[in-house]
Amino acid sequence: MESQKQNLKTALQLSLEKYHISEDYGFLLPNPLKELPDYYRPWMEIANKLPHLIESHQLRAQVNQMPLLHCQFLGCHREQRLAHLVLSSITMGYVWQEGERHPIKVLPRNLAIPYAEVSRNLGLPPILVHSDLVLANWTKRNPDGPLEISNLDIIVSFPGGESLRGFVLVTVLVEKAAVPGIKALMEATLALLQPSQDALLKALQQLRLSIQDITRTLGQMHDYVDPDIFYAVIRIFLSGWKDNPAMPTGLIYEGISKEPLEYSGGSAAQSTVLHAFDEFLGIHHSKESADFLHRMRNYMPPSHKDFIEEIHSAPSTRDFILSSYHGPCLTAYNQCLEALAELRSYHITMVTRYLITAAARVRSRQLTHFPGPPVALAERGTGGTAVLSFLKSVRDKTLEAIIHPSG
Repeated sequence: MESQKQNLKTALQLSLEKYHISEDYGFLLPNPLKELPDYYRPWMEIANKLPHLIESHQLRAQVNQMPLLHCQFLGCHREQRLAHLVLSSITMGYVWQEGERHPIKVLPRNLAIPYAEVSRNLGLPPILVHSDLVLANWTKRNPDGPLEISNLDIIVSFPGGESLRGFVLVTVLVEKAAVPGIKALMEATLALLQPSQDALLKALQQLRLSIQDITRTLGQMHDYVDPDIFYAVIRIFLSGWKDNPAMPTGLIYEGISKEPLEYSGGSAAQSTVLHAFDEFLGIHHSKESADFLHRMRNYMPPSHKDFIEEIHSAPSTRDFILSSYHGPCLTAYNQCLEALAELRSYHITMVTRYLITAAARVRSRQLTHFPGPPVALAERGTGGTAVLSFLKSVRDKTLEAIIHPSG
């Protein structure tokens, strides 16, 4: 029995490694680098002063003077990820320095060429994505200390001060809270292959607890992020050039494409976590929502996208529960769906506070120390969706998946 347990543990570890998932940090990049090789100092000097350069309207001038550097001196995966974070952040600042009324239409070649190169190497699009802003943008102040906000900082920042820091780091902690849930998916898949109802039950219970922990952790957003600052200052730097009326034709990457390219802005839908949970639980979203979610998978590291596909092609948890008539597993499965629906309801509450209510408040106050409230994406997510109807749809489809025992 002990050797069987050890075999399962080994299988779990091998599966996680295969998809570049950390046993301790999940989809977070473990111990992200804070410095690039000295050759890339011109990038780092700009990235380290990004909020000041944007607020003083000097970033575009600085970037225009930047030397054209190439990516052959970027070695390990973590150097590539830091380079993508740095170039993504500089790009968002460069495009949106003057707000949505005066976005840049052409990214200069000294930025566009290396950015496209490192994006190709990583299999990521050349725009700021969740795997930049969150997964690779955290560091411990005390390396031996806990993964808590008081011991964390971000590597590259934007205007928004403590609210920006809080937004990124609470999302880091949300990803950390998902780790037991990710492991539960793998353990449940192994349980279905045996098959073992006891192991499946344990995995489903672990998944529910992880989802509930994600919801609790997300609640810390209220403690660290000011809704007005998020809406009027931070949000624009997460906005893309697809489905955005402020940039209806996209962005030309000089030296890469003569035609404008369109990429969606940052979105929580670029996190692999809920995609994997949905696939595991067998939740089927409406066509419009599913199309958007599938498109967002192209904004994830390829190994994380492959993990979702692996869960999709594994034996169906839902089919097993429907065919086995095992009461405890059915109850635990439904509790996972209820917890996930509660998380999605809470996300709706949060988006209402940080987007809809904040938009009305900022407009009515005309807060002078902000650059003027963004209007192009007034009630749309930074990914370009009609955000409330999208979130309500995915929540409702989650509830619809609950299995009601017949008779």
